[in-house]
Amino acid sequence: MQPKFKTRKAWNQAEMLLQPAFIRVVDNFRAQLEDSPWTGEYEDIQDPYPGYVLRLKKDHIETTVNIWDLCYQICFVAYPTKTLVENGCAVEIDETLFEASGAVDWQKLEAKTQQLIHNMFEQFDHLGG
Repeated sequence: MQPKFKTRKAWNQAEMLLQPAFIRVVDNFRAQLEDSPWTGEYEDIQDPYPGYVLRLKKDHIETTVNIWDLCYQICFVAYPTKTLVENGCAVEIDETLFEASGAVDWQKLEAKTQQLIHNMFEQFDHLGG
């Protein structure tokens, strides 16, 4: 679901976070897949909006992960929100990912990304029963 920003400041903060979050997500998936029975393949998608998905497979189990949705979960508080605005959701930036100076806190960004990916693989491992 496309995020909608409440303020110009939130838009600017999202610009600062989203590309680094994308890079961290891809790198953390790579690291997780190295030590996992899962295999993954990235694919460009165009619908409902351009983006990337990761198709994961293990034995007879297959699942798909939208990479940008993961980035949004990292960068925003409680994404996706229930507040819908013109076919998107109103988002709130996770301010804890910034230092007091306004710079991105790289350690917190990495820690949140690692935790999200780790939790996802734990859920995936329960898919097969």
